[in-house]
Amino acid sequence: MDTSTDRQGALGTAWAHQLDASFADERANRVARNAVTSMDVAAAARDPRVLRSYHDTYGVSLKTASTVTNQRQSGRCWMFATLNVARAAAMRRLDVEDLEFSQAYGMFYDKLEKANSFLANVIDTAGLPADDRTVSLIMDEPAPDGGLFRFAANLIAKWGLVPKDVMPETACSRNSREMNLQLDRLLRRDAADLRSKAADGASTDELDAARRSMMGDVHRMLCICLGEPPVTFDLECAVGPHADVPEGLVTDILPAPDADDKDAKPRHVLRDAGITPRQYRERYVGFDPDDYVVLVSVPGQDRPFGHAFGIRYEDTVVGGAPLRMLNQPMDVLEGAAVASLEAGVPCYMACDVGKNLGRSLEDYPGTLALDGMDLEGLFGVPLDMEKATMYDLHESCMTHAMTFQGVELASDGRPHAWRVENSWGKDSCKDGYLVMAADWYRLYGGGVVVERRFVPDDVLEAWDKAPLELQDPWSVLALAMGLRS
Repeated sequence: MDTSTDRQGALGTAWAHQLDASFADERANRVARNAVTSMDVAAAARDPRVLRSYHDTYGVSLKTASTVTNQRQSGRCWMFATLNVARAAAMRRLDVEDLEFSQAYGMFYDKLEKANSFLANVIDTAGLPADDRTVSLIMDEPAPDGGLFRFAANLIAKWGLVPKDVMPETACSRNSREMNLQLDRLLRRDAADLRSKAADGASTDELDAARRSMMGDVHRMLCICLGEPPVTFDLECAVGPHADVPEGLVTDILPAPDADDKDAKPRHVLRDAGITPRQYRERYVGFDPDDYVVLVSVPGQDRPFGHAFGIRYEDTVVGGAPLRMLNQPMDVLEGAAVASLEAGVPCYMACDVGKNLGRSLEDYPGTLALDGMDLEGLFGVPLDMEKATMYDLHESCMTHAMTFQGVELASDGRPHAWRVENSWGKDSCKDGYLVMAADWYRLYGGGVVVERRFVPDDVLEAWDKAPLELQDPWSVLALAMGLRS
């Protein structure tokens, strides 16, 4: 029986059955069905004629580290991208071919700071009912893996950096799911305790004392999962002959007399005992978190260009620099990124990496292009959408952060394609890198972070002087930046 009239808008079974019966009458439908059901969407939609036209050669291409980083099963792309920018400066200062910072060290303090910020937000909203929208969002993810450049910059400024061998990855940093489940449970239990104390009339000082006590349990859990972070460590590493390091810390070690290479040159070894992570950052990295401008391009009626935005309850380091994003047209982001790369400096970028990416394709696994997959031809339906509409209706957001390491410019001087360093390991995509078409990035990209010197004067003035406008954590901007799923 056709039930389409039982309720306004209900689907009729007869209508569906008719479409079922007629679907295979069209040859295109049969071909598409057979292809997709056997090889999935990306493989069936890929257009090899187009994909083979994208090459990993660039007019501007930076010298990169030999190690391709790997975030494994964790949501730390924003941290890896920031550290990959910072290590380029350290490699120049130390005159080395490779270097990797400890991402587990950064993760430890990120979780610690996020837990502290979460408990502070719980106290701040303790007078609201549990089903209040703000409270609900705060409770949704107490200490998630995800983040943005500013979160990493605040961690580097406060806690410093250490080499990876000082605090290597652990099972929980490589796959954070189980740690996150238990940490979130602990924090929600603490939140219940704080809200109960507030309901019983506890003062702000009493609530803050309870928060400090709770943070001891958080620290214990993180030490168990990630190991104890070093307060000081002994740095010993090989450096190049042109290393820019404090005088008297480099020793030349001659090769053994029976070395196979009789012409071997002395090794230059840097030794710096008992330094702190902040001293390591200051002496050997030179990364100044305050020297960076965060540019985003999130068009929309309530997100005008030229305005600086932040998001309530999203700052992760209490007392750190607040989240600040300057909204600009895409050509401003492109120009700043190109200026950075032409000066030999990589830059942080963010995009919706899952769009049109055939990550598992054997022949073209690392190309992001609007014309690389004929999805509309495969399905026979229109799929095009404006960028602002995709943000407004939750079709797109910045799901991933990576690092621009090169660019190919078209004849008009605008970018044609980008070379992108990823953090999925060397066996992913094109030896760990992606080829990103410029028109793809204009549609699905939305953020770059560059040093101040690469930003036009008028944009830099807006960055410095525009008042910070705070948006709600459930706003389209928060969703677009990937802060809320």
